[in-house]
Parts: sequence; structure tokens; C-alpha cells
Amino acid sequence: MVGRARLRQRVPDRPPRAIPDRLWDELFTAMNCDRDRALLEIFVSSGARAKELLGITVGDIDWSGQRIYVITKGTRAREAVPVSPQGLFRLALYVDAAGTLADGGPLWRARRGPDRPLTYWAMRRVMQRANTLLGTNWSLHDLRHTAAYRMANGGKLTLPEVQTIMRHADIQTTNRYLTVHIEELFDKLTEHYATPRPARHYPAGYATADIEAVFGA
Repeated sequence: MVGRARLRQRVPDRPPRAIPDRLWDELFTAMNCDRDRALLEIFVSSGARAKELLGITVGDIDWSGQRIYVITKGTRAREAVPVSPQGLFRLALYVDAAGTLADGGPLWRARRGPDRPLTYWAMRRVMQRANTLLGTNWSLHDLRHTAAYRMANGGKLTLPEVQTIMRHADIQTTNRYLTVHIEELFDKLTEHYATPRPARHYPAGYATADIEAVFGA
């Protein structure tokens, strides 16, 4: 086995970066159209990769089955991924506003200029504008991380089930999402600090001076 070179710096194993709920709400509010709100909802409920989701057509939506079909990265297989009812609701609003879309054509369309598919780079630009507004630096891949983190820590799904939904080849990849985010600790500590200290109660019959002497004033 070949060890690490003596002068090579050790790279820390950083956990995947997911968006805390409070900051997620801010990001979602920064979206200014039905298309972008639908995309964010489906990103975070399906865990689909950006290029997978942006490549779907109207025919890839299974409304009654609450899922979409994507071409998976690597295998190029057409696979089903689940979508939340809220994601489908947002998607329905977008489809209704967009009008008639061809079954075989791309679902997501550009809003300005000639009618054309929404590209990966154009969606990145949507995120960049939101980041500029909020002073953040979230990426499209952080949306997939957020979906995996929520599924892994929600208490409803087993780790193998999350692995299947996320289509991870190795369960160790999924296991990396079982972690606590420091941002969430700050929020919980704020609640903890704001909670009044419980009042102390002592059995009747003890003199106040004796209690103060033993336990302090």
C-alpha cells in the first residue's frame, strides 16, 4: 500500500453542504417566477442532479404517481425519482403559466428572448442573482445535498432507502449526510438561551436562611 507523500497536505473530509431550513426559505423567496420556484421545490424533494432535472420533458412527469423520470448520470438509464406534492403543485403552476408544451420537448423554457430550453448555465445565473441579493454562495449541487440531508435526517427513511432515492453507488456516500450542521446548532442554542431557567422548589419546612446557606442566594 502506498502512503501519502511526506510533503503532501492532508485534505480535510468536509461533509456535503446542505442549506439550513431558515436560509432555504430565504433562497426560495428570492425566486421571482413559477418556473424557478417549481425547480427549487423539485430539486429539494427529488434529489435529482441539475442536468438530470433540466433535461426532462413533459412526458417525463407522472402526475398521479408523484414522480418524474430522469436520465441518470453515468448509466444513462431512464429512472423514476419521487417528487413531493408541493413540488408537483409548483410544477402545475408553472405548466399552466407556460401554456401548451410539446410532449417530446424540454419542460423548462427560457423566459426571455426566443423560445428555447432553459440551460444549465442559465439556471446557474438564476442562483447567482439570488446569491447576490442574499449575500450567499449556494450552488445548484447544494440543492441535491439539501435533499439528501433532509431525507437522511428526517427520521422517516432508512439509509439504504435514501441511497436508492439518491442513486448513490456506495452507501458510504449516503452515510456522509448523517451529520449535524453548525448553523442548526446556532438556531437551537438561540432557543436554549431564550428559555427561562426553571424555578427551584424546596420542600416546606426548611428555613429560608438554611436554604440560602446550602444552595446560595
